[in-house]
Amino acid sequence: MLTRRQSLALLAAGCAMPLAPAVAQPAFPDQPVKMIVPFAAGGPADIIARIIGQVMSTKLGQPVVVDSRSGAGGMVGVEAAARSRPDGLTTVLASTGALVVLPQLMPRMAYDVQKDLAPITHVLSVPQILVVSKKKGVKSVAELVALAKKQPGQLTYGSAGNGSSLHLAGELFKLKTGIDIVHVPYRGAAPAVTDLLSGTIDMILADVPVVLPHIRGGELLALGVTAKERAAILPDVPTMAEAGAPDVISETWYAMFAPSGTPADRIRILHDAAVAALRDNDVRRSLADQGGTIAGGTPEQLGAFVQAERTKWGELIRLANVKLD
Repeated sequence: MLTRRQSLALLAAGCAMPLAPAVAQPAFPDQPVKMIVPFAAGGPADIIARIIGQVMSTKLGQPVVVDSRSGAGGMVGVEAAARSRPDGLTTVLASTGALVVLPQLMPRMAYDVQKDLAPITHVLSVPQILVVSKKKGVKSVAELVALAKKQPGQLTYGSAGNGSSLHLAGELFKLKTGIDIVHVPYRGAAPAVTDLLSGTIDMILADVPVVLPHIRGGELLALGVTAKERAAILPDVPTMAEAGAPDVISETWYAMFAPSGTPADRIRILHDAAVAALRDNDVRRSLADQGGTIAGGTPEQLGAFVQAERTKWGELIRLANVKLD
């Protein structure tokens, strides 16, 4: 038992110690977090969501459940997120088309990106790569441009559909090189690649993962990548600038949002969990297989990035007179 003198000494020592300020921990619901993916299961967005969702689950202490809501070029899923309760339990991993391209092509939209969505973080950017069939006989961007100028209006390029990022990449290539090539829209990138392999179309600017097996298999020839730097997954393929077509910069990017009105402390928690996932070595290796560049960054940086992309592609849409029909 402590003597009276010992008790007084301990009390005095305790009073002499500075009290640590109480830190309020932001409350987060003890419920699963839904990550809406506005594309079909098994596609690039779905794969990316599942890769980062596993680590986010650990950081949040809650399961992250991927919810596929495909349709209308991603607009169905984005609308579902925008209309969800802003409690931090719903996010969406959306991409270029539904966030900056389609809103400028549709006469009426069911959501307003700036008003209805709250940025969390930029996740990944995947460049396109210009590929041709080896049967075409061209071995460089310069040779392809020369052939197109020699045969104006005769060469064709495929895309995943009117208004898709692949369509706009092709229009950007036309604009920056001054060539006249004909757009052939498909319902997705896969059938366009099939027709390229058969020789029905002459070229495609496709996201790297879509054509990578055919490049490695020797069926398609990669001429240039539409990024500022070479793709780590294809280090021998020059950038479009290196290949003689400067300013042909085009990427399909993926970013995470929550419904507008989600409390700032919950946005911060979601952001921190997502960025922690993007720093995880296993996640980084898995995302590298998608051929992209890991981003990250603050919600404010994502907001500024989306606005810059809206300006860039809006100008191209007007110059090239891109229409959905």
